[in-house]
Formats: sequence, structure tokens, C-alpha cells
Amino acid sequence: MRSDILLTKINLEGEWKLQLDKDKSGLSQPFTDSIKLPGTTSYARKGPKNETKLVGALTDEYAFEGYAWYSREVEIPKGLAEKTCFLYLERTRMTTVWVGDREVGSRDSLNTPHLYELTGLLQSGPQTITIRVDNTDYPTKGGHMTSPDTQTNWNGITGRIELQFYSESYLTDIQLYPNLSARSVKVEAGVQGAFNGSLTVSAASWNSEAVHTVAEKEYSFASQAISLEYALGQDALLWSEATPHLYTVSICLKDETGEIVDQQQRSFGLREFRTDGNKFTINGSKTFLRGKHDGLIFPLTGYAPTDVEEWLRILGISRSYGINHYRFHTCCPPEAAFTAADMLGIYMEPELPFWGTITEATDERHNQAEQDYLISEGYAILKAFGNHPSFVMMSLGNELWGSRAKIDAILQAYKAFDSRPLYTQGSNNHQFSPAVLEHDDFFCGVRFSKERLFRGSYAMCDAPLGHVQTDVPGTLKDYDDQIVPPDFHHNEGASSEAGGVIQIQYGTEAKAVQLGDASGEWIPRIPVISHEIGQYATYPNYGEIEKYTGSLKAENFILFQERLREKGLDHLSSSYFESSGQLAVACYKEELEAAFRSRKLAGFQLLDLQDFSGQGTALVGVLDAFMDSKGLITPEEWRTFCSDAVLMARFAKYNYTSTERFDAHVELCWYRNQPPGAIKLQWELADGQRILASGTAEAEIGGEQNDIDICELSIEMPAVDVMTKAVLSLRIVETDIRKSYDLWIYPQQVEAELSKVHRFESLTAEALALLEQGEKVWLMPKPEHISHGIEGFYSTDFWCYPMFRSISESMNRPVPVGTMGLLVDNSHPVFRDFPCEPHSTYPWWSIVSHSKSIIMDGTSREWSPIVQTIDNFERNHKLGFLFECRVGKGKLLICSLDADKVLETPEGKQFLSSVIKYMESEQFKPQYEAGVTELLELIQ
Repeated sequence: MRSDILLTKINLEGEWKLQLDKDKSGLSQPFTDSIKLPGTTSYARKGPKNETKLVGALTDEYAFEGYAWYSREVEIPKGLAEKTCFLYLERTRMTTVWVGDREVGSRDSLNTPHLYELTGLLQSGPQTITIRVDNTDYPTKGGHMTSPDTQTNWNGITGRIELQFYSESYLTDIQLYPNLSARSVKVEAGVQGAFNGSLTVSAASWNSEAVHTVAEKEYSFASQAISLEYALGQDALLWSEATPHLYTVSICLKDETGEIVDQQQRSFGLREFRTDGNKFTINGSKTFLRGKHDGLIFPLTGYAPTDVEEWLRILGISRSYGINHYRFHTCCPPEAAFTAADMLGIYMEPELPFWGTITEATDERHNQAEQDYLISEGYAILKAFGNHPSFVMMSLGNELWGSRAKIDAILQAYKAFDSRPLYTQGSNNHQFSPAVLEHDDFFCGVRFSKERLFRGSYAMCDAPLGHVQTDVPGTLKDYDDQIVPPDFHHNEGASSEAGGVIQIQYGTEAKAVQLGDASGEWIPRIPVISHEIGQYATYPNYGEIEKYTGSLKAENFILFQERLREKGLDHLSSSYFESSGQLAVACYKEELEAAFRSRKLAGFQLLDLQDFSGQGTALVGVLDAFMDSKGLITPEEWRTFCSDAVLMARFAKYNYTSTERFDAHVELCWYRNQPPGAIKLQWELADGQRILASGTAEAEIGGEQNDIDICELSIEMPAVDVMTKAVLSLRIVETDIRKSYDLWIYPQQVEAELSKVHRFESLTAEALALLEQGEKVWLMPKPEHISHGIEGFYSTDFWCYPMFRSISESMNRPVPVGTMGLLVDNSHPVFRDFPCEPHSTYPWWSIVSHSKSIIMDGTSREWSPIVQTIDNFERNHKLGFLFECRVGKGKLLICSLDADKVLETPEGKQFLSSVIKYMESEQFKPQYEAGVTELLELIQ
């Protein structure tokens, strides 16, 4: 946080004249409108209304691209016109400034303030200042700084707008470099103007209950470049996630008489964020990054807030969900975000606004002007925000390709310029052929080769898929063997595509890229962060539409809702949302725990805690785009698997038979500020009515252990007569650390004799004859024989079906299944012996995996499946997993399963048994009557 004590300012916020110039023809006519700044033309509803309704993102109701001219008359008091003066624009696009008729210059930073020197151009009295803002033809595409998928390509000026008047001599470019070991801070600055005198420095803590004041010290200097070491004392307070202690450092220029000439203050935190082998450290202690992606999504304004209070609210919500790290995807937030992160202890990683290819000068596609611009933006970000203790990391962009040597040279130059943050080449660079560069401080990606994956989910175009999507559910998975293979040999498993051209997913499209020169296998020697983990989609909550009262409108939601209505399924939308959301939460729990189980991983960056409004509309959050809870899980429950201390049990599966042994390894992932010392674990297995087993275990933890093995559990599951859900509860006594897992126990002797019912794989003449005679028939087509259906896939859709369907098609790769779990009528009598929830749970995994849901589009709303698979908002198929009807005098149950494979598991056998008993009972009374023709058209 910056404060200039003696600086005279004229606040230019308020009413400005406005003229929109879409064709960029110049200010050839007088101003005809006005606008309040700070703000944007869209937020002020200026210009023609946008009639385009976006499907893949929110719609900017008053989107404008071109020149916007802003003009204001300013009264300059006597005595100020002669002073050094700057026009300060905190957050804007490409600008050009005029004072009267005189053009002052242009600025083009997308990330940092625009500063114009107006010294000598102002006179006392009224002065006209004109600012032209251009939001077209940027030096680079801008990533999420300008993307309609996130904060929109707005035009305007946000944040502070002011004239700043300085005395004859003043301080410039104050930079503070912490020195943890010496408990000091190095102060570097420049002095403008002729000056003889001294400099004093003092500091006092703020933002904490601890009070620490450092005595003022006086320094003399002989040049206009200041460089001094200011001792804070051995009792100095340290900044970290756990203790975000901040200091206000006051720097004062005094002339020869001792009179103050200039005095400025900077906020500062004494910290050292470094690496130690495969982990990050904060002040020498290891930490684990629990990160969140951020693309500056603010639906009410369409642009990022510049006030600290709003960022405190936003970051505080994330912190309540256990987040301690923010990665800004191809963007840099305003200073208020860093200030709020300083106060809360959030580790920040801005990223250059680039998502593309870094080329050598000899490359025919080389764009030197763009590269120069991007490099300059990096320097500007470091100078503008580098003092903030929260600014601990910096990335060169998202999923970059091109010259590794050039990328590494940029890293090297940044590190020489500013050693305060750690640097990485980018996020998930060279996706299928990554490599650690010489000047990388850490690596962020998803795989080290095609098969060495360290994320739980992937798009089909980036297959193979992750373990959350494909593996039998359990809690054994970690990524340690992917990070360092136990049988590692250099160049084993080298990519056959090394050096060639491949098709990759790029943004919302696909493109061909050169793989480069990194082939074969390798082991990272620096911290590894798992990139953009999660991406588990939920169905839209159409009740959210009314929240879009600002610049951006949810026309996409309205369209999706209309599509559902046209399919006659709109009455199910809230159930779709809730059931898909519960499945997404379960997927996130496993994904995050796999990261915490991985002892060679340094952290993760979640995509995302909140919904992502664009790129096809990716509703992947447990919070909506407004950072409001969707009601799917509480922050307290989320923190049981995303926190600085996570208690976990490792076990092979969730489904067990009576008297089968349940074996689990209980461990604690610990990154709290203090060692845990002696801990006591309490555990129990209960079925809701009774405690089935319980116990305690103790461990004495010394030193700085982060991965703590507590005990082994070995429990003989109780003998049960009915399918029983049991909850394994774990708790560290006298702490808030807990965890629970749902397990299912099945009777040993379960009869699932399919021969007891009339079962057919197709609607044969014999089956129809039995129905005509009033018999009960189970139609169970083999999944591979159903052409008009969707294959069974347990996990919810990755990111967003329409986007990755399109990308897969363009790359000639399999399209995703695109479903979002089950919606179960769990009160139906068919589930008398298979009790279940309205949403997907692990007893369904093997059943769904060997099934196909039948497309029932066009059938009557009254023909409602007992179990239906939730489809995505693009297709909106009515998908029947288990449904029934009357046919003539008979009764028909339909479910497409591979019965032989389903019978191999206790849960599958239990399901089939429950269905058979239902069919044999008097409760089998289908309400809907279907015609034979209708059935034959359906079962193809």
C-alpha cells in the first residue's frame, strides 16, 4: 500500500464528457454525452445496445470497441501549475492524452498504471484534459485481461484518476527488498530534482495485534540513487500465510535545514518465499500451495475492482475454503488485490497476458514488437507491485509453445532484474513435451510425458483421462510415482512425436504446434504444481439468472433454460443442478486428496472454486461466478480436504461384503505454522444407528514433518443382512481437523438370479407375446447393441461439453461422453434393497460403467425414468438409465446393462437383486403405458 504524505492531488473522479468513436475516425464532432469515471462505457450503458447474445460466455449488454474520448475541464489552483505534475490513470486500456490541443503522449500497459508527465503544460485556471482510450489492436491479444470469456474487453478508466503535484525534489521508484536472515530491508529509490540533505527511514507494524515500532534512522547520500539497508531488529515480525504481519515503512527527504521535502510510505512484509528441493518454503518453513485460478470474472461490472474492501471480501471467501494461493491466468490484478492479499496472507502469482508461441527472430512467424511489449509488461508489473509481500511468484503466460531458449532468456533477465519473486516459464508450457528450463524456480503442468500424469481429470482431446474419471473409486492414488518413477531410466518411454507437429487444445479451439526438442523422460528437481486441477462441471442453476443485474447478462443461461424447456425437462432443472453438483463435490474431494497424498508435489491450482463464465460456459465451481455459495458444500466441510492440515485414510475401495476386512492407512498432511507435537486420533465406523467399530491412536511428531503416518486400521466389516451405508469418521482430538468417508457393506449371500424373471436383450416377438399375456419382462439390451444411447460414464463432465466436443471434432479425436451423473428417484420401491441418494454415489460406479443410457427424447413428460442420466446443457437429452412402462397387459422394465460384468461386484449384485425383487413384488405397477411402435423406435 502506497501513501505519499506531502503529495498534492487533484481527484479527477466524477463527471467527464464522452464521445464514442467506433470507427476510430478521430474527434471530428463535439462531445454529445457524459459518463462518470472511474468506470467503463459498458457499465454506464453507453452506446448502442448489443443485440448479439453469446452462447459460450456472458453477454456484455453494451459492448463497445473502438476509440472512446473522455474530456474534462480542471481548475488548476495558483501555485500548482509550476510544480512537477503527473496524470495518473490506475487501470485502463491503450491511452493517448491531450492538454488543451497539445498531445502529451500514449501509453499501452494493460496491467499497470498509465503515468503522464504534464510539467510545464498546465497553467493556473481552467485546463481541458482529454483522454482517448482504445480497446482494439492491442500489441498482444491480452489473454484474460481483454477476453470476453472473463472480464470483457471493456473501454474506460477504472481505479484512481488524479493529477499528482510534487515538490522540487521528490522520491521516485521506491523498491523494498526484504532480507530475512539479517532482519532488515534494503531500500532503493531515486531522487528527482537537485537535492542536498538527508534521508530518514522508520517503520511500524500494522494489520496485526502484535505491535513493533522500529526507530527512525538517518542516512546521508551523495547521488540521486538511494540504496541503503534498514535494520528491523531481531524481534521483527514476519509475514506469512499464518502470520501476515505488515509494516508501514516511511521514507523522508530532509533538506540541509532539516525541513521535510518529501515523505512517502510503503507497505512491506518481511518474508522469504523460496524453494527447498521439491517444496516451497516461507521463512524457512515448508508450505503447500492450495491454489485457485483467477481470470478476473466480475459479472456485475465486467472489470476487476480496484478497492481493497472488495478484494478483502473476495480473497476472504477463498481463504474460508482453505485457499492460500492465487494464480492469475494471463492477467495481473489491480494493486488493491495485492494489498488485500498482503493483509490476509495469500500467495499471489500474476501472469503475463499471453497465451501463444514465443519465437526466435529467425522464425517466419516472429513478432518482435509483441515480444518486446510482453517483456516490458513484465518489468512494469515487477516495478509496480513487487513491494507487496504477497507477490511471491510470476509466470510468463499460459500454455506457451515455441523456443525454450528464448523463454529461458526472458526468465533469466527477470531474475536478474528482481529476485524477490520466484519465476516459472509459464503454466503448462509445451503440454505433451514439457521440460524444466535452467532458470525455472518451479514447474507448473499436468504431465511429464503422455502417461506420467499428475492431475485427476482431463479432456478427451488430451487423453489419457485421469484417475478420477477412469479408476475404480478408492483413496490410494497419489502422483509420486509419476513425478519420480521408481524404475526411472533416462529416455525410457520417449514420445514418438518428439520434434514433430501435433494438434493441441488452444483456448476454445485447436491448433498445430511444433513439439520442440525436449523428448523422453526426465525427473523434476524443483517444486511441481499441478495445473488447473478439477474442472468438474455442474448443471446450470437457472435461479441465478436474476443475479445478473449489471453489465453482463446471462443470455447463455436463458438459452440453455429454453433448450431444456423445449425438451420438456425444465421441471427437472433444479434437481439436475443439485445432483450434478453433489457428484462434482465428490470428484473434487478425491482430486484434492490425491494432491495432498502426493508427497513429492508442491501444490495445486484449482480450476476452479468459482464458475468460469466463458469458454463455452464452464460451471465448474462450488461457488457461482459472483463468489456466492451454490449450497453444495459448506466452507467448513470443504476445508476437511483443502486446508493447511488434512487428515486422510488410504484404502482400496468403497464397497465391501460382510466380514470382509477393511484396511486403511491413516495419515496427516501438516503445513501449519507450528509442529503438531503429540496428536491423538479418534476414529469410528458407524451406520447411523450404532457404532460398528472405534478406536484411538497416538503419535508423537517432532521436527518439521509434513507427511505424518499415524496408524493402520484393520477392521472386519460387520455381518449385515441388508445393504448398509457406514461412515468412517476420523478426528484429531482438540483440533478442528477431521475427515469422513462413506463406505457401503453388502450381505454375503445375495441372490441375483436373473433367470427368475423374463429377461431379454431385445424386444423380440417372444417378449412382446409375454407382455401381451400380462407377464413381467426385463428388457436389458447389451450396451454395445444400443445405437440410440449414451455410454455410461460415472464422473461428471470435464469443463464444458460444447467447447471440448468442438475441439475433439476439429482434432479428429473421440468426443467426451458429456454426462453429469445420475438423478435417482430414490424413494421408488425398486430401491428397497439398494438404498441410495438422489445423486451418484460409489455403489453406482461399476453399474454405470457397464451401462448405456437410452435417449428418450420426444417421449411424454409423464414417462419419467426411475434413474436418469443428466445430460449437458447443449444436448439436453432425456436419458433413461432405468425406466418402466405398461405394454398391453404386461409390465416392462428397461435398463441397458452388461449383466455379467455388473454381477462381478457386490454392489452390482445387490442392485440386480433389488430390481428382481421389485419385479416379483406387487409394487411393480408402472403408470405409463407405452405402445409397441414407440418402444421399437426407442430401443434401437
